Amino acid sequence: MEATNITIKIDSDLAHEARVLAARKGTSLSRLVAEQLGQLVLEEQRYAAARQSALSRLSEGFELDWDKPESRDELHAREDLR
Repeated sequence: MEATNITIKIDSDLAHEARVLAARKGTSLSRLVAEQLGQLVLEEQRYAAARQSALSRLSEGFELDWDKPESRDELHAREDLR
């Protein structure tokens, strides 16, 4: 995989805290940011795939094994439920 340099602007206090965090984790700030961005992209891809799968299942519909009642009274009959 070929690496690409990017430039970002962040608040100086945030930059300092991020450098400290990266040092505590024993990594570089660049690697820390790259890993977090990678995780965000992966989560978005997984969400998009799950959403597409759900929409596909919805468009196919579900077999509920249900026969439409002939009348409103039959639909609301409670005797069948006891």
